[in-house]
Amino acid sequence: MTAPDNPTGLDAYAPAQMAARVASTGVAKAHLPALSTLMLALLGGAFIAFGSMFYTLVIAGSVLGFGPTRLLGGVAFSLGLILVIVGGAELFTGNALIVMAWASRRISTADMLRNWFLVYCGNFGGALGAATLVYFSGTLALNGGVVGEASEAIATAKIALSAEQAFFRGVLCNALVCLAVWLCFAARDASGKILAIIWPITAFVALGFEHSVANMYLIPIGMLAGAALDFPGLFSNLFWVSLGNIAGGAGGVALVYWIIYLRPRADADHQLNRKEAEQLRPRVYYGRLSN
Repeated sequence: MTAPDNPTGLDAYAPAQMAARVASTGVAKAHLPALSTLMLALLGGAFIAFGSMFYTLVIAGSVLGFGPTRLLGGVAFSLGLILVIVGGAELFTGNALIVMAWASRRISTADMLRNWFLVYCGNFGGALGAATLVYFSGTLALNGGVVGEASEAIATAKIALSAEQAFFRGVLCNALVCLAVWLCFAARDASGKILAIIWPITAFVALGFEHSVANMYLIPIGMLAGAALDFPGLFSNLFWVSLGNIAGGAGGVALVYWIIYLRPRADADHQLNRKEAEQLRPRVYYGRLSN
């Protein structure tokens, strides 16, 4: 049964409520202890790696055609964000939404950058650890080595992107990823969150957009599988894709929704604080201090 003041008729939080929840979550994330943040980020990197593994397996040797193969691969990759959101983990790309808390002046720039740095490092560690485990597990040899060949091809294609392509694909990717996370804040249960995740994530994967944390797994596993790539190529790709992810998530989603739903309140709070400060400020009357 929905709340009587819910005009949508849906058992979900309204967008204005979602914005408030995102901002409050951003405050909590920014103030999480460093060790907890790093451990959750390691999980986040590993979870996205699981989705990437599943994606690679699904598209390897597929004869369904380009569109259907990419569609199924996208659905498979959704596993990663489902594990992050429902299982609980920290993900660099999704944490672009912390900008809503920063814009509301509830956390400092240093708080936000600290979270991004710790989570990025943790995600990288989790993804590299997963790639190492997959390599030694022998699963690249599945289907007569087709999975390993697909891993090589994926990594090679990513490294071949120009800086401009990597950046703008990163922008488009994280707009969809952050929209998926945003929609999860509308859901009241796990099934609603899963449904909110699947289609935006499937879309970004099928369209060939670039996700920095996924690339932290997909490029190293391709290198381990035998692709003739080097670390400068890996770091160049991650640099441009990560910048694009920040622009698409922080600017394209977080700031837009902050302007729509939270800026009026922030301005009102700021004006109120100025009035209160003015009332409390000591005044000088005729050479003597008075309150």
